[in-house]
Amino acid sequence: MSMPTTHVVRPAGAGHETLYVLLLCLMILAVAGSVVAWRHESRETSSVNSHQLDARRDLSAAEQGLYADLRVTLDEIHLLRQEQQTLPTPEALADEGFAPFAQDASSISRGAHAWQLLDAMAYFGQSQAPSVAGSFLMRLTADDHAPDVWLNRAAGLKAPADLTDAALESAGWQQIVAQFDAGVTRQHRH
Repeated sequence: MSMPTTHVVRPAGAGHETLYVLLLCLMILAVAGSVVAWRHESRETSSVNSHQLDARRDLSAAEQGLYADLRVTLDEIHLLRQEQQTLPTPEALADEGFAPFAQDASSISRGAHAWQLLDAMAYFGQSQAPSVAGSFLMRLTADDHAPDVWLNRAAGLKAPADLTDAALESAGWQQIVAQFDAGVTRQHRH
C-alpha cells in the first residue's frame, strides 16, 4: 500500500480580484461623470421688466388660477364675439359658467372678483380680498389671440379710465407675462 499523500491547497489571493472590481467602479464613475458634465444645461434666467410679473414665479396660487382661467376663457370670448359681433358681458359669461366670471366656490376662494366690461375692449375684475389675489384687467383687441392681462394688488382699487400701457403702469398695474423655457419644471425655491 501506498502512503496517503496530502496536498495542501492554498487559498487564492483576493487582492487581484478586488483591484479589478475597484478599477471597474472607477471607470464607471468616470464615464458617468463625463456624461453628466457633457449633458449639463446652463441655467438661463430670463428676466422681466419692472412693470411686468412672471406668471410662474411672481403670482400667488389664487392669482395663477385666475390667470389660467382668463387664458382658457379667452377662446370662448373670441368665439362669442364672432357670433355676436361684440364682446360678451361678464354676466353672460357667468351665465355660461365660464371661470373666473361665474360666482362659484372657486371664484369666491380666489378673491370673489366683481367683473365688468370696460369700453367694450377690456374686462376688469375688482378683487374683494386683495390679500388673496389682486385685481385683474384683461385687454382685448379684434385680432389679438394672446391675452394682455394686468394685475394690481392695491386695496380699494377703481376701474382704470385710461387703458394705455403708460397709464396702467403709472397707476401701479403690472403686466403678467408667461415665459416658457426648459426650466419650468426644474425650479428649486428654498
